[in-house]
Amino acid sequence: MMMWSNFFLQEENRRREAAGRRRAHGRYRSGLTPEREGKVKLALLLAAVGATLAVLSVGTEFWVELNTYKANGSAVCEAAHLGLWKVCTKRLWQADVPADRDTCGPAELPGEANCTYFKFFTTGENARIFQRTTKKEVNLAAAVIAVLGLVVMALGCLCIIMVLTKGAEFLLRVGAVCFGLSGLLLLVSLEVFRHSVRALLQGVSPEPLPAPRLTYEYSWSLGCGLGAGLILLLGAGCFLLLTLPSWPWGSLCPKRGHRAT
Repeated sequence: MMMWSNFFLQEENRRREAAGRRRAHGRYRSGLTPEREGKVKLALLLAAVGATLAVLSVGTEFWVELNTYKANGSAVCEAAHLGLWKVCTKRLWQADVPADRDTCGPAELPGEANCTYFKFFTTGENARIFQRTTKKEVNLAAAVIAVLGLVVMALGCLCIIMVLTKGAEFLLRVGAVCFGLSGLLLLVSLEVFRHSVRALLQGVSPEPLPAPRLTYEYSWSLGCGLGAGLILLLGAGCFLLLTLPSWPWGSLCPKRGHRAT
C-alpha cells in the first residue's frame, strides 16, 4: 500500500514539474522572462497610480474656487467651486471664514450649497456664475480632451494586461504611446480649463446689478489632474525603456561575472 502511494506522489510531482517547464518555456518563447515581467508590473503599478488620480480629477468638481469679497454688515458671503461637469455655489457664514481672509471661503466650509450640471452638454446653454457667463466652447473642449485622455489611458492599460497575460510583448510599445498620449491630453485639458476660467471672469452678463468682484484659486482636483498627467508620462517613459534592447545597457554596466580577472 505504501508503495502505491509513493508511486502516485512521484507521478503527481512529475506532472507539476512538466507543467512548470511548459509555462516557463512559453514565456521564454514570447520574450517575457520573469525578471522582465516584474519590471512591467512595476511600471504598470506606477501607471495605475496616475490612472487613479486622473479618474479622481475628471470626476470631481474642485478644479477652481471662485470667492467673493466679504461684505461689511452681512452675516453671509458667497463662494463657488466648479469642474468639468458641474458648478456648486455656496452661502457661507462669515463667522466660519478665517479672519485673515479678505474673501469668502474656502469652499469646503459648511454652508447652503446648490450644485447644478452645466447645460452646454445637453441644451447648449451657457452657465451664469455670479453674473458672469461661461464660454461653452472652451469648457466643452476641456471636457472632451479630458475624456479622450481617459479613453486612451484605458487602451494603454488593456495593452499592458495583454502583455502580461498573453505574452504579446509587441504591445508594450503601443501601451507606452497610449499612456504618454493620455498624460499629454490631461495636461492640455488643464490648460484649456485655465483659459475657460479667465474667459468666465471676463464674461460679465449685461444685468442691472453689478457683478461682484471675484478672486479665484485652483483646488485639489486640478492638482490631481496635474499629478496624473506627469505620472502617466513617467510611466510611458518606463515602458519605452523596457522596449529598448538590453545590449547598450549591458555594455555600459557590465556584470561582475564578466569582468576580467
